[in-house]
Amino acid sequence: MAENSKIEWTHHTFNPWWGCVKLSPACKHCYAEAWAKRVGEKVWGLKAERRFFGDDHWNSPIKWDREAAGASERRRVFCASMADVFEDRRDLDGARNRLWKLITRTPNLDWLLLTKRPHAIGKLVPWKDQWPDNVWLGTTAEDQKWADTRVPELIKHPAKVRFLSCEPLLGALNLEPWLAHKINWVIAGGESGGKSRPTNPAWVRSLRDQCEQRSVPFHFKQWGNWAPLNEVRENARVKQFASGERLVRMAKRSAGRSLDGRVWDGAPS
Repeated sequence: MAENSKIEWTHHTFNPWWGCVKLSPACKHCYAEAWAKRVGEKVWGLKAERRFFGDDHWNSPIKWDREAAGASERRRVFCASMADVFEDRRDLDGARNRLWKLITRTPNLDWLLLTKRPHAIGKLVPWKDQWPDNVWLGTTAEDQKWADTRVPELIKHPAKVRFLSCEPLLGALNLEPWLAHKINWVIAGGESGGKSRPTNPAWVRSLRDQCEQRSVPFHFKQWGNWAPLNEVRENARVKQFASGERLVRMAKRSAGRSLDGRVWDGAPS
């Protein structure tokens, strides 16, 4: 949980539990799994138990909601950075049902439910045709295969905002069939970490251009540990794509999040 999240596209993060199972190429170098192991939590895998939390943890969003109401502004809550709300396990149902109630109790917070399991959404939510206005529903689309698999499942549900997280972006994406009327926000970013895979700038530019053509907000979160440079310093690790783009391995902070000379911070109103 984080009251002031370091994730650029949200204000807070909230986890109803910790733990998950790797599902697709985006999960290969999962930062959440690495963090859990670093603090001694064995919560990853099909047979691993999940970590749950007490009342103090669950009361924090209620405080955030009061603060948002007092400030007359809406604030976003990413749920969940250390889990997947739609992991289909019966031992998670108690915490999941508590989450649904918490969402309805916090109308000044927009809850961003991001999943790699959109096929399970309909089975696990209590809402069918009428979703709360403060739920934003998203799925991960790291390449075209997973966009084609997941986006059709996502758009079955009438959430007020439906969004895509294309991070880590691992291939070119054509989102044209879903933009404007079915997808309301696109987040993209490169991968960070010791074994991170580089993201071709051409893939990012293509997403940005598709979003601009359809007036869909576009958010570029980060380059990660690989960033494009015109000049390559001596002994640097370099990756060159067939398009001629060269990326250099560097610290995430040094790589930054600028694309073609500007920061892209688009978000739905």
